[in-house]
Amino acid sequence: MAAVRGLSLTAAALRAVAPWARGRLLAASRRPQARREASSSSPEAGEEQIHLTASCVQRLLEITEGSEFLRLEVEGGGCSGFQYKFSLDTVINPDDRVFEQGGARVVVDSDSLAFVKGAQVDFSQELIRSSFQVLNNPQAQQGCSCGSSFSIKL
Repeated sequence: MAAVRGLSLTAAALRAVAPWARGRLLAASRRPQARREASSSSPEAGEEQIHLTASCVQRLLEITEGSEFLRLEVEGGGCSGFQYKFSLDTVINPDDRVFEQGGARVVVDSDSLAFVKGAQVDFSQELIRSSFQVLNNPQAQQGCSCGSSFSIKL
């Protein structure tokens, strides 16, 4: 459970969390679902989009199975006021927006989208960690040095 609440989950941690989440999410998937999809190359305003880097797409294709996708959420907390949360999921809720590129999907709920619209999701692999990250967030005024928390522009 602690891994789910982590700020910067590694792909291995996401995979380890997925079996726990699947049981809970499958029960929730019986309710009707509304699905709105948007490709990162769609004609919609770029401001309302989440852009996926090539490394993000490649890594998602490697770690997701079947209907799994990467969920991006914004929560209160962190050293700058808000923090990004990544998890693997299989249920698309009525207020979710789906961003797809090259077969990889990132899903963001409408509340979180207000804090990350126009941003870029990347997968970074470094010596000390590998993680999904939000880059170039036009809604963020400043971020913390770890890259997991941010404050919003007012």
